[in-house]
Amino acid sequence: MESEFIALDKAGKEAEWLRQFVEDVPGWPKPMSAICIHCDCQSAIGRAQSAMYKGKSRHIRRRHNTIRQLLSMGVISIDYVRSKDNIADPFTKGLSRELVHKSSRGMGLKPFEQQQRKLTTEKACHKEFLRRIKLETEKLAVMQGVAEERWCGVEWWLG
Repeated sequence: MESEFIALDKAGKEAEWLRQFVEDVPGWPKPMSAICIHCDCQSAIGRAQSAMYKGKSRHIRRRHNTIRQLLSMGVISIDYVRSKDNIADPFTKGLSRELVHKSSRGMGLKPFEQQQRKLTTEKACHKEFLRRIKLETEKLAVMQGVAEERWCGVEWWLG
């Protein structure tokens, strides 16, 4: 849970920087809405939204204060996203094939099936290429064997 809270703090700082950057852009609408941070850890969200910090570690207390300040100023808002709907999950853990397909579509990546077909086609071309090399090598070996037999015959005749 501490790692999620630290990640929440880092994302909050990035959101604050992004908000300040966008506010400096001329022509951008100035009353900006809060930047929404999606988190799949309910305990980290609960800790961030609570006014009291009951932990003992100072580095987490400092992060808690930073997140509370960003929430109160309206710089960020924190929403819960279920783990199965979290498109960042492939970066953090191993997933089943179905969840990898869903996550890649959610990220806007090419469907895995197309890439798989391309790889299958490339493998088939590679196998065909290797088969042709093998045939050519065998032909050369046969031709070389015939040439050696003829040479031996010439040596015998000259003998």
